Amino acid sequence: MTLTRIDGAPRPTAGALRLVEASTTQPVTVDIAPYTQQMTARCPYLAPSLQRGLTSWTVYRVDRDADTDAVEAELFHAGVQAAEWLRPLIRRPQGALRCENVVLLGHLPGVRHRDLMAWPYWALRHLYSPVGIMFGKFYAGEEERTRSGERIPASPVSFLPVRAAVRQRDPQFLHTTPDLASALAEADDDGRDVFEHIPYVWTEIRTWSKRHLPPVKPLLSSGSTSASRPRPTS
Repeated sequence: MTLTRIDGAPRPTAGALRLVEASTTQPVTVDIAPYTQQMTARCPYLAPSLQRGLTSWTVYRVDRDADTDAVEAELFHAGVQAAEWLRPLIRRPQGALRCENVVLLGHLPGVRHRDLMAWPYWALRHLYSPVGIMFGKFYAGEEERTRSGERIPASPVSFLPVRAAVRQRDPQFLHTTPDLASALAEADDDGRDVFEHIPYVWTEIRTWSKRHLPPVKPLLSSGSTSASRPRPTS
C-alpha cells in the first residue's frame, strides 16, 4: 500500500505546536475519562473502542509566540499524521473501532480554538474523505446540540477526533456539504498518496480547500449586494 509521506517537506512552522503527550490511551495531561464515558451514550462505537484500548489521544500545546498561520499549519500536519497512522490499521481486525484524537491546549492571544481549528479541519476533511477517514471537531467548554436539539456534553478540551468513516451513517450528518457526503459514502482507500496532485505546503493547501466551500449567499442591504467572507461552516 502506498501511503502519504508526511515528513518529506521542510516545515518552517515546526514548533508552533509543542508535543505534550504522545499517542496514549490514558493521557495524564488532560482529564478526558469522565467526558468519554458520557459520550458512550451518543456513539455506539465508543464504548467497545474504549474497552479494547483502541481510542488514543495525542496532546499538543500552542506556542503563544507563534502566529495563526503557523499554528494552523502544525495542526493540519498533526491531523495528517493521525490519519496516515490510522489508514493501514483500519484494515486490520477491529480497525473500525480505532480513533486517534488530536488535542489542542493553550491559546494565542485573542484567537479562539474555533478559529484556529477551522481551516485545518476543513482541509483535512476534504483531503481524507475519499479514502474513508472521518474528522470531527469539539471545542473546550462549548456545549453543542444535535439537529434535533438534543444536548451534547461539553468537552473539557478542544480536539479533532480521527477515525474510520461509517459509510452507512456518517454522510447523513453532512447535509450542508453534499459533495463531502457523497465522497464519504463512496470512499475507498486504494492506498493513494492523498498529496499526489497537491503541493504539501499549508498556504497552498488552504487555498485548495477554499475551492470546496459552499457558494456564498449574497446579502442584500439598501439596494447593494455584498457577500460574507468565505469560511468553513461544518
